Amino acid sequence: MAATRPDNATVKALQKSNVSRYIQLASLFRQRIESGEWDVGSKIPTVKELADQCGVATMTIRQSLDILEKEGLIERFRAKGTFVIERPKRDLWCEVKTDWTGLLIARDNATIEILGDETGVLLPRHEGELGNPAPSYRHLRRKHSRDGQAFLLADVYVDERICEHIPEENYTRVTAMRLVADIPGQTVANANQIVTIGSADLETASQLNISIGDPIARVQRVVANQNGDIIMLANGIYRGDMMKIEVKLR
Repeated sequence: MAATRPDNATVKALQKSNVSRYIQLASLFRQRIESGEWDVGSKIPTVKELADQCGVATMTIRQSLDILEKEGLIERFRAKGTFVIERPKRDLWCEVKTDWTGLLIARDNATIEILGDETGVLLPRHEGELGNPAPSYRHLRRKHSRDGQAFLLADVYVDERICEHIPEENYTRVTAMRLVADIPGQTVANANQIVTIGSADLETASQLNISIGDPIARVQRVVANQNGDIIMLANGIYRGDMMKIEVKLR
């Protein structure tokens, strides 16, 4: 049997990232299953062939395949090899809205858990020059879940001068935008949203139950009132495998 040649592009890509090789390879092999390159029912290359192709040790390949096996995507048979038994599920139900009305609507069957709550906090650094910071903010770290599965981790900063007008139960019921949408004496004069794509660090991976290095979307939302004061800043991190962004062009 001819020796398997290294895939130089794959080898270089693995060397560029600080993410553990076996996690990178699990993501690569998962994509091969999702795209149909490794179709359901097909036998995938041997551990030795994959190790030679990717320029890594066989133990690294076994670690990556362990992840896929736990996810129920592959099954190993002694003396027969490893076979694909299912494709990854792509449940893109978590839509990031791009209009004001949409951002006020909470997702069906979603729950919000408060992970942290502190007062007297200064506004953190953020993108854009939307307005002036308030003297102090209430900072809440919230985790959004549906059917027991977390999909959003958010840090919400609310101007303390308006907190008395927000019902306490709203912090576990409504979206960040809705918190400040109907405050007496406050008019939302300016608001923006910035979305950037990144990868999960250790804390994010732990909170959202994903692997380190998995894709995430960072969403920053800022709201300023009629006086040019920033009354709310929300920094959210969405699971990349659950969210989608849809923009109406006409």
